[in-house]
Amino acid sequence: MPELLVEKFYKDRKDYFDLTLLNSEAGLKKKITTAEIHRPGLALAGFMDRFANHRIQVLGETEMAYVNQIEHTVLLHMAEKIFGYGIPLMIISKGITPPLDFLQIADKHGTAIFSSRLSTSELTNRLSGYLDVNFAPVITMHGTLVDVYGVGLLYTGKSGIGKSEIALDLVERGHRLVADDVIKVIRKSPDLIVGTGSELLGHHMEIRGIGIIDVEKLFGIRAIRIQKRIEVEVHLTLWSEDLEYERLGIEETETTILGVSIPQVIVPISPGKNITVISEVIAMDHMLKVYGENSAAEFSKRLSERLHRQAMTKDYLESDYE
Repeated sequence: MPELLVEKFYKDRKDYFDLTLLNSEAGLKKKITTAEIHRPGLALAGFMDRFANHRIQVLGETEMAYVNQIEHTVLLHMAEKIFGYGIPLMIISKGITPPLDFLQIADKHGTAIFSSRLSTSELTNRLSGYLDVNFAPVITMHGTLVDVYGVGLLYTGKSGIGKSEIALDLVERGHRLVADDVIKVIRKSPDLIVGTGSELLGHHMEIRGIGIIDVEKLFGIRAIRIQKRIEVEVHLTLWSEDLEYERLGIEETETTILGVSIPQVIVPISPGKNITVISEVIAMDHMLKVYGENSAAEFSKRLSERLHRQAMTKDYLESDYE
C-alpha cells in the first residue's frame, strides 16, 4: 500500500502549498495513506459517524469561524475527539491560526497542523493533483514508447525483435522517443495510463551492434518527450505460417494495463517489412477511430450493401420475363 511521510510532503511541497507548521515537528513522522482529502465540518459539530479520519483534513474560513466562536469546553472536547482518531495532518487555509489549546491537543496526539495562505478551493485543487500523482498505481514494463503523430505507441515483444530499431527509425522521421527498454507506467485516472522513462536510463537507447546511444544529444530536444499517454500497444511477433493474423481489422483486440483497456495491434515481423510506415498508419488510423471513423467497419458496411444490391438485382432479373 503506498504511503507518504508527512515530513516528505512538507519539505517537498512547502512552497507549492505555501505551508507553515503551527505546532511541533513530532507530527511529521505520521504517514499519509490515501489521496483523498476531507472537510470535517460535521465532525467539528460533533457528528463523528463515518468520519474519514485516514484522510488529510482541510479547514476553511467557514470551519474556522465556527471553531473560534464555540465555548472553550466544547472546543476542547471536539478537538480531543477529532485528533483522537489519529488523523494524518490538518491544513487550515487563508493563513488562519487556530486557538492555542487546539494546537496543544494536536501536539498531545502527535498530529501536525499547517497553515496555508492559499484559498480553500486552490488548496484542495493543488492537494488533489499532488496526491493523485503520488498515490497513482505504478508498474514497470519492458518495451519502447514513442509519440507518433501525437499518439502514444507502446511497442512490446521479446527481447531483440527490433523495438529499439523501429523507435530509432521513427525518431529519424520526426517522431519523438519517450522511453526505451524500461517503461514506467502510471495510471492517472480510471481510463488513462501514462508512460515515462526511468531517471537512470533517461533517453538512452541500446542498439545491438552499436551500443548505447543518447537520442537527445544525437537528434536534439525535438526528438524526445518526458511522458506520453499510452493509447495503443503494438505487439511485435515473428512471422509464422501456422498463425492467422487480422486481415480486415473488423475484430479489434484489446489489452489491459493497470486495469485500463487499450487497443492492441499484433504486427508480424518478416524481412523487408516496413514497420516504421506501418506504425505511422497505426497512429493515424487510431486517430480516425477517435474521431468516429472506422475504415474497416465502413468498408464492411459498403461491401455488405453492394452484395445486397447485387442479390436484389439478380432476383429481379431472374423473375422478369417481359
